[in-house]
Amino acid sequence: MLTSQSTNGDVEDDWGWCALYTRHRHEKSVAEMLAAKEFEVFLPLYESIRRWKDRKMLLALPLFPCYVFVRGGVHRRLDVLTTPGVHMILLRGEHVAIIPETEIQAIRKAVEGPSRLEPHPFLKCGERVRVTRGSLEGVEGILVRKKNVYRLVLSVDMMAQSAAVEIDASDVEPVIARGPGHIATGGPPAGIKRHLESMPSGA
Repeated sequence: MLTSQSTNGDVEDDWGWCALYTRHRHEKSVAEMLAAKEFEVFLPLYESIRRWKDRKMLLALPLFPCYVFVRGGVHRRLDVLTTPGVHMILLRGEHVAIIPETEIQAIRKAVEGPSRLEPHPFLKCGERVRVTRGSLEGVEGILVRKKNVYRLVLSVDMMAQSAAVEIDASDVEPVIARGPGHIATGGPPAGIKRHLESMPSGA
């Protein structure tokens, strides 16, 4: 079962999400302190088994190490930056970088869904697909294959961070761009078509 740490404060939705860069292994404490300040906080976690010589333990680890998402930080920057463990708010030029709501919701769906989720090297270019059914229906990402398992890679461009969630290849369809600002589905381009045709039956 996948987990996340998410808290809701009395914050206007149109303030937007931003990403905080934190001290190593301080993500959870930062999230808790910001929640106490009545911010809306999202810290996506995943489960990982860590083995030692004499035992093994199931841990809930940050999906994006050293990052915490917060809504409302643009307007309460001092409250954010004075929180112990916070190094900085991610910027684009001289302005706070706003993370698109679609990227936050895609990560949230993956975290809250039943499929296994794990960090993945950042991936932006490749064959883009949309999930057509199940708990991730409507989510878009990049389809990749690791051994015999297919994964949907979800990226947060501003942070250059990605995560991958296991997906049934029969539950996705290609997404095709048809000019600026227009996204449509249809017959897959050659690369995607060959990729899908190479998948084993029932994958």
